Amino acid sequence: MAHGPRPEPDRDSAEWWERLAGEGFAVQHCDNCGTARFPARAFCPSCRGESWRWTPVPAEGVVESWIVNHQPFLPGAREPYVVVMVRLDAVPGCLLPGNWRGAAPEPEPGQRVRGVRTRIDDRLTLLDWEPLSGDLDVHSPERTSSR
Repeated sequence: MAHGPRPEPDRDSAEWWERLAGEGFAVQHCDNCGTARFPARAFCPSCRGESWRWTPVPAEGVVESWIVNHQPFLPGAREPYVVVMVRLDAVPGCLLPGNWRGAAPEPEPGQRVRGVRTRIDDRLTLLDWEPLSGDLDVHSPERTSSR
């Protein structure tokens, strides 16, 4: 899939993108109250604390919702494609988006999934989701497990 607009890491999210491109997967945790959060932010949404750390967590969870996109907003996007929202097992308060990488055209509600890294090029790696059963989409780019 060709990619037009690219994510622009900022001071809060840059380390998340670096970890995703490497071998780590983590979410922010507030040092004051322990609240986990995604996406990365400078302030805790619960206590407004400014001190936080990255905590490694397994990239596994359940499909909370999804949408089937039939309109190609990006050049080279294959139609239709599915974007899922996944609730992490280790951090139920965090929902993470990503493209669906299963052989079935759509996920099932509550389906167990794991995160996979989709390397677009030397500067961009995205987080996608596949069924834990190993049911892979043979049309997706190079992937590595995010466990």
